[in-house]
Amino acid sequence: MLKIGLQLYTLREELEQDFEGTLRKVAALGYSGVEFFHYFGRSEGEVKALLEETGLIAIGAHRPYDVLLENADAEMDYIRKIGSNYLIVPYLSEEQRSDWGRIAANLRILGEKAKQQGVVLFYHNHDFELRESSGGQTAFDYLYSEVPPELLQVEMDTCWVQYGGYDPVEYIGKYAGRLPLIHLKDMKRREDGSAETVVLGEGEVDLTAILKAAEQAGTEWAIVEQDYCSRPALESVAASLEWLKANYKQGGNIYV
Repeated sequence: MLKIGLQLYTLREELEQDFEGTLRKVAALGYSGVEFFHYFGRSEGEVKALLEETGLIAIGAHRPYDVLLENADAEMDYIRKIGSNYLIVPYLSEEQRSDWGRIAANLRILGEKAKQQGVVLFYHNHDFELRESSGGQTAFDYLYSEVPPELLQVEMDTCWVQYGGYDPVEYIGKYAGRLPLIHLKDMKRREDGSAETVVLGEGEVDLTAILKAAEQAGTEWAIVEQDYCSRPALESVAASLEWLKANYKQGGNIYV
């Protein structure tokens, strides 16, 4: 059964202004869970209490690669205390991704530490992992071939797979059984070819096919994310959830 969550990066400005109030609004919209990227100075106890109040599930957290390398124990302790065990590497800068072999080695080390502490390590892609290569493969495939599933799981951003030149439905099938999380995102292409993220259903991504493929792959969570919003972010995430309710009723086990 697919559960629907929200990556809170979409609401970063709202959270900075009113962390507690924004999470309450997300719960009121009907999202089942949230994926953190920053805690805005709140303690584990404060975040846990807010989750219990709102009924939101902590799916996991995106935490910077360098922070995880330097403070893995503290990050793993925090995520466990707020009720999750999913910790995700969200992005690599150009400098950080200069050596994919070193990245894979570091992810193995992090994955081993996570496994020892009852935490699951993930890697979240953008398009560059599909455009860059290592060992005769895309960098995306290289990482997952070098680090075994028990040390690294997949959080697939399906929109960026498509923008990177590949079929997200095929990639979902390729990683079935190793794919508890997907990011559900829609986009339009600007005249210069760059991607403009939009409300679900307003772009070119075949979201229904992706959701059905994710169900078949055993995915737990489809996580809505819109990197940049042309209208108010809360309005955008509300519209995306309404699209899901209206367009993914037939033949699916979606749970909102």
